[in-house]
Amino acid sequence: MRSVHFSICVPSVARVFSLGIVLVSGAGAQTPAPAFGPTSPFFAPSTLPFQAPPLDRIKDSDYLPAFEAGIAERMKEIDAIANNPAPPTFENTLIAMEKSGQLLGRVQRAFGAVTSANINPELQETQRTLTPKLAALSDAVSLNPKLFARIAAIYKQRDSLKPDAEGRRLVERTYARFAHNGANLSEADKTRLKQINEQLSVLSNTFRRKLLAATKAGAFVTTDKAALAGLSDAQLAAAEQAAKARGLQGYVLPLQNTTQQPLLQVLSNRATRQAIFDAGWKRAEQGGENDTRETIAQIAKLRAEKAKLLGFADFAAWELEDTMAKTPDAVMRFLDALVTPAVANATAEAKDIQAVIDAQKGGFRLAPYDWDFYADQVRKAKYDVDEAAVRPYFELNRVLQDGVFYAATQLYGITFKERTDIPVYQPEVRVFEVFEADGKHLALFYTDYFKRDNKQGGAWTSSFVPASKLLGTSPVVYNVCNFAKPAPGEPALISYSDVRTMFHEFGHALAGMFSNYQYPGLGGLPRDFGEVPSEFNEHWRDEPTVFARYARHYKTGEPMPAALVAKLRAAESFNQGYSFTELLAASELDMQWHLLTADAPQQDPDVFEKSALDKKKLLVDAVPTRYRSSYFAHIWDGGYSAGYYGYLWSEMIEDDAYTWFTEHGGMTRANGERFRQMILSKGNSQDLETLYKAWRGGPPSIDGLLRDRGLAAAKPSK
Repeated sequence: MRSVHFSICVPSVARVFSLGIVLVSGAGAQTPAPAFGPTSPFFAPSTLPFQAPPLDRIKDSDYLPAFEAGIAERMKEIDAIANNPAPPTFENTLIAMEKSGQLLGRVQRAFGAVTSANINPELQETQRTLTPKLAALSDAVSLNPKLFARIAAIYKQRDSLKPDAEGRRLVERTYARFAHNGANLSEADKTRLKQINEQLSVLSNTFRRKLLAATKAGAFVTTDKAALAGLSDAQLAAAEQAAKARGLQGYVLPLQNTTQQPLLQVLSNRATRQAIFDAGWKRAEQGGENDTRETIAQIAKLRAEKAKLLGFADFAAWELEDTMAKTPDAVMRFLDALVTPAVANATAEAKDIQAVIDAQKGGFRLAPYDWDFYADQVRKAKYDVDEAAVRPYFELNRVLQDGVFYAATQLYGITFKERTDIPVYQPEVRVFEVFEADGKHLALFYTDYFKRDNKQGGAWTSSFVPASKLLGTSPVVYNVCNFAKPAPGEPALISYSDVRTMFHEFGHALAGMFSNYQYPGLGGLPRDFGEVPSEFNEHWRDEPTVFARYARHYKTGEPMPAALVAKLRAAESFNQGYSFTELLAASELDMQWHLLTADAPQQDPDVFEKSALDKKKLLVDAVPTRYRSSYFAHIWDGGYSAGYYGYLWSEMIEDDAYTWFTEHGGMTRANGERFRQMILSKGNSQDLETLYKAWRGGPPSIDGLLRDRGLAAAKPSK
């Protein structure tokens, strides 16, 4: 059994900016942009090892002129391909497209990394300026009739051209992508589609700006130390440091971009818990400039119109066309069948928690902000697991080196060496060179683990340089998380859930490092397969040989006592009803927003959300949705629209994959190498169902997911 992992992840490592992962806030004064030329750090590929970006040389003012030059270069390249007088061929059209846009890619990936994790007002203004320009560029490429005519001609001749398997996949996916994005529309409909795409890009940018500001403003601030009863000395010191960083007296508890907040588990003052919960719940619903409700209602309305224009019943149908699930009906059947057992488990858990409150003469009914605090007491009573007793065994660097890296070495033979000569965008960022078992260079890997006010919430993976055999580049990838930063001089002690997050995000990084296909265009994975590498990698957190290496007391180096390990493992089954129900609520809410049709009126988000969850019988006392509509960044600017279900769908696949490992000897180099070669290295270079069946010997089974979640009595139809 295990808890639910949540993050904003980017399986297609080259798409950070286009997926809207970048968060922005406000428009600041921007220094005049210098002219783009040979002195620009983006003018040519980086001369640093493995083309790592020269982050020490890049000034904020360098981005805009480099973007504008990159956009112009990309358009020039596309025009040359589209207007080539020679008959269309695989080489002069598709390969030429694959090689185009390299300047834009360099600046886009660096900008995406820095603005998602280290934003400032000047970069925010650059983002605001660029958003409509990049939307226009995307449309100018995907709706270019001459370019599409060449692609269509190659597609029609694909049998006679006889490209290799990857080449044929590139032909088919390129044609499908262009058709999906409107290449077959009339000129009038293309014009309207361009207008909608521009409006959506601006609205998405507005949502990011509002949410970042709302989340920062929603932080709990107090000068009353007694209000923070329950926090450890280290947590109090971190809260005091957070206040000083904002120029305030007292203590600051920043909000995470989720409904529940981590510190509600230990805060004993109920009024404080309620204040923190309410601040998070209503963060983007306070009226004024940070209220996102009108923005998201407009986004949903425009997405429905876009879907109709493209010939689909709703946006979900359009979005799911190129996924494992294929249709909204398949997704809804998958999710709906899980609701009843999940809610039943959550209801039973609520009764246990209410019993504790009553036994303590609490005199109140369980509320959402009470759940984690009293659930922790139930956990302690049932399993005798105290979070404060567990954290000293999970020191971040040891988890990384002796847990995450060690597991990868055992499975895949790769090793890691820290490098201090590679420039970074923030002092907390670390860089490691990754080597194959034979000592050959494989990749560079960056980590950025601690929360900052100017960092997007969640956790994600992307790249500075994607792997490409065609372009001769090796991967330069990074993980970003939002763990609580310790006070100066204190160790970074993280939770068992945080350990899972580290393994999860590193699974994405492995997929990026192991990429081994010819064409960059075959790198993007659909949401319901893109989480497979990350969720699969989570299993090695609990592998006994791995756990024994990293779960050691930060002061003494002693391993976690066997009795505590046993309790921790037993407690993994605890609270599954709650965590699964809040996840299902968010997944169902996402789907309901994107099943709206073009003729539906613009929605009132508060009314719509309540109705949508009530319809699915997911308005459960004390169990709120993981994200409210107003701060559901995954679906409004994170690339998960009609795709949040992908976490569970991917979990079905990876649980089935882990079952294969357990049936074939577990963590061995042979098993790891087979998984690497047949799954992790392939990207989207083959049909994903065919790819998985070839590795597994058949289609994925739901049984592993049901067993892992304790829901074996309910078998959702796929």
